[in-house]
Amino acid sequence: MPLFSRLRSQQGLAAVGATLLGYGVMILAGVLGLVFPYAVAAAVALGGELALATRYGGTAQLLAKAGVGWTFRRLVRDLSVALLVIAAVRPGVAGTIAVLLLPAALWTLAVGTTAVTKSVEGRVDPPAFTRNIDLGALRRVPVPPAWARHLAGLRLPLLNVLLVPAAVVAAAADRVTPVVVTGLVTLAAGLVTAAVLALTMLRGRGTSPGVLPAVHDWLAREKPEVALYFAGPAKDVYQANMWLAPLAATGRRAVVLLRAAEAFPQLADTRLPVICVPAGVDFMNLDLGSLRVALYAANVGANIHLLREPGVKHVFVGHGDSDKAASVNPYSKVYDEVWVAGPAGRERYARAGVGVLDRDIVEVGRPQLAGVHTFGSGAADHLFTVLYAPTWEGWLDDDPFHTSLVLMGERIVSGLLSAGNLRVVYKPHPLTGTRSPKAKAAHERIVARIRAAGGETDPDSLDGAAHLVVTGRTPSLFDCFNVTDLLVSDVSSVVSDFVQSERPYVVANPAGLPEDDFRRQFPTARAAYLLSADGGELAKILDVTRGGDDPMAEARRELKEYLLGPVGSNPMDRFRDEIGRLCG
Repeated sequence: MPLFSRLRSQQGLAAVGATLLGYGVMILAGVLGLVFPYAVAAAVALGGELALATRYGGTAQLLAKAGVGWTFRRLVRDLSVALLVIAAVRPGVAGTIAVLLLPAALWTLAVGTTAVTKSVEGRVDPPAFTRNIDLGALRRVPVPPAWARHLAGLRLPLLNVLLVPAAVVAAAADRVTPVVVTGLVTLAAGLVTAAVLALTMLRGRGTSPGVLPAVHDWLAREKPEVALYFAGPAKDVYQANMWLAPLAATGRRAVVLLRAAEAFPQLADTRLPVICVPAGVDFMNLDLGSLRVALYAANVGANIHLLREPGVKHVFVGHGDSDKAASVNPYSKVYDEVWVAGPAGRERYARAGVGVLDRDIVEVGRPQLAGVHTFGSGAADHLFTVLYAPTWEGWLDDDPFHTSLVLMGERIVSGLLSAGNLRVVYKPHPLTGTRSPKAKAAHERIVARIRAAGGETDPDSLDGAAHLVVTGRTPSLFDCFNVTDLLVSDVSSVVSDFVQSERPYVVANPAGLPEDDFRRQFPTARAAYLLSADGGELAKILDVTRGGDDPMAEARRELKEYLLGPVGSNPMDRFRDEIGRLCG
């Protein structure tokens, strides 16, 4: 896979080189009036453009950052057309003016339609999105045809590509007519596009979809008490998804508030009403006076738009307790309360000293874990199953040990596959590979190994005995827990949650810390089998856990209470009670 990536990168650079060289030769051949070299260079340049648009988008983006984006390249193309026709055909004054002004006129239309498009889209794109909410009949806003919206703006000069073959024909025939006729045709197409957009703008002048007024009416009518607030991007929406079911189970009048339009369709299925308002001004003008409790799943800057609401108890619930530094973010002190699963979360904040007061910490357990089976409650005749669920590479570039995936992942999976008589389920963190090419490459190699061993990718269920790669929203992580006999993971909330099952688990130690230091620094590993970077302990761990002689069983039961709260208490009841306390 790395070789393939390098190959694609080299091919992309070759496409860039050929494209820029082609444009350079087009300008030079145009100045000199050389038809054949111009035609060859044009074919190379346009072929390179096609390759960049269809196969090497990332490389094309680098060109744009370097100031040689497609707008600049199209200007160079149109300039070369004018140079070739003027040098080779030597048209009169009228012909020269036509050759210069026709492409320029289309560029002028492009600038004009850019402004018109922004005006139209400002009305067409709704300021809010909703789910499970009856907003009644909304006003319809005129929408231009899809082809007009796609062609408008600085994409319009793409039509001028027709001038290139027209210029070659004109130079070969020593007549300016082919370029003038083609220029008139492209200008006419541009005028039609501009007219359609302008008419749409005039028809819809003074109207808007009316979504926000309808949302205001719904809030005033339904008066939600509790809100789950999430302002993160689509890739992080799993952080909000884990709280949908617990919130719905409280029985309170609740609403989910989102801020990113791209996150809205990614939110998991829920019966809760959902409102997404991307613009900060629009959101801050919502009447949220009925809210008593706001739950925050992530620390992001846009949280301030709800934190400013008086009369609301702002509670950070996070997206999982772990020993990572993110679980004790100093940002957390802006909330009225911070809810953690058990005593471990409380002590974690005390050790970190980030300004979160002990009196503001509430232990509520993990209501999401109600469906995770405890040790021995699963079927006894299934194939021994090992779940490898590494965390992602993290935000910091100087933390190579944040995940086991890069340094150990392939070795872990290879060792499991070669052990025989077991099933491997690989479920990486949703953000895996989003920041680190090395993590992405390691993930792809692991997927290839599992597939080569007869495994399945993106299964609909966990049934059967085949090795699995689970990367989608479903089956969920907790579904995977219920078929797992042994977990292999990193320092993350996956470990804390898995302790609910009381089954054995392994925590990777890629940094090679001494065992006592590792367990002291990361309390979630107190009842874990530790795996060093070379994976040498894996075979012995498999023998112990498959043989039923598990010396860590009692330690896991003790750790469960430390991480998740008192044994026997129902975390959903605790969560519901705490919501009720704040609602009054």
